[in-house]
Amino acid sequence: MRSTPKTLTPAPPWKDLPLGQAPEAMQLNNIKARLDLILLGLEALAGIGSEEMLQAAADLNLESMVTDRVSLWRLRQSNPLRKSSGGRKKLDVEEARALVLIICQLAKQHHELIRRAVALLEQMTQQNTEVHRAALLGDYLDTFSNIYQERIDKGETTSSAQLTQLALKLLIDLLFYSSPNGPQRLWLALLEQGS
Repeated sequence: MRSTPKTLTPAPPWKDLPLGQAPEAMQLNNIKARLDLILLGLEALAGIGSEEMLQAAADLNLESMVTDRVSLWRLRQSNPLRKSSGGRKKLDVEEARALVLIICQLAKQHHELIRRAVALLEQMTQQNTEVHRAALLGDYLDTFSNIYQERIDKGETTSSAQLTQLALKLLIDLLFYSSPNGPQRLWLALLEQGS
């Protein structure tokens, strides 16, 4: 009698992103907003667009989660802070995990640029010089501010100082997320901040 070989189901790509209990609706909203802001930071710094995001999804075998530009747009539109109300409002845990992996893949690909920007930030801070004076940081902050106001700011008039602070925090966070254990760091940060 021949035994039939067992087909192993591959482990999901987010097997290293544990979840103790399913996030509540409010926590998921916070996670959605944070993921979209991190992607916005990557866009502003490295000029990343939907093609690069889709390629990262393909590289990570996540095409079933992020199939095309429309599905990517819907995932990003799930951010409750966005101006547009036409997007899908639901983001499930697996989609959040997929976005974590995509973000970290992109951050890893642009690690040198992120590291250079953070080093410039440290240098400008030590010299007590305005960060806008460094071309790389000035361009990043301007682009971030423009994209944020275009997509997120619903007329609440976020001050330029608040936007600068948010953009610089995201930049520093991106350095951590570009590391080999970046996905775990980001996932744990999301679960902690979202609760």
